Amino acid sequence: MEDFLSAIDRHGWGFLPGYVSEGEALLLRGECVDASEKGQFKRAGVGRGLNLEVREDIRRDQVMWLQAGEMAGTDSYLAMLEVLRLAFNQRFYLGLFAFEGHFAIYPAGAFYKAHLDRHAGTSDRIVTAILYLNQDWQPGDGGELKLWTTPDGRDGAFVLIEPRMGTLVCFLAGDFWHEVLPATKTRMSITGWFQQR
Repeated sequence: MEDFLSAIDRHGWGFLPGYVSEGEALLLRGECVDASEKGQFKRAGVGRGLNLEVREDIRRDQVMWLQAGEMAGTDSYLAMLEVLRLAFNQRFYLGLFAFEGHFAIYPAGAFYKAHLDRHAGTSDRIVTAILYLNQDWQPGDGGELKLWTTPDGRDGAFVLIEPRMGTLVCFLAGDFWHEVLPATKTRMSITGWFQQR
């Protein structure tokens, strides 16, 4: 964890394989699949409030927002994120007070074009946190997170992070452009944001 926090301190982003155990990740994946089979997911949109709209040219995933107290695996993960929130506040003095997030399912071929995670005219989303739930992901399966590593830019250096089960990725939500590349099979994650008031 110290190396992970140090990477965020130095670069504004970092990733941590094995943030949750395989068993924990499988439980979360099972909850995601079960909710999807029950029809609890909705097409993801872009924008916020009255400006929210489904734009298949920008993103093609489906989401279900997390609610505490409904699923054991989700509650356990939210408790882990609370520990991480406190660590971020202690280390970086960010004043983070809450987390909001959702399960995300990308069917084969789905994508999310380059974007920032902070809506225009807002400042509440401070740190993005993504946990991957993809078992036996292999090179060539696609679905990588393309993260430009220079704040506020899409022209320079970038990293490709494979969506391997149990890996956590965090970055400053308003600073780093990123996109989800198409995958050859269904891709699952929990994506969310630590917020300030």
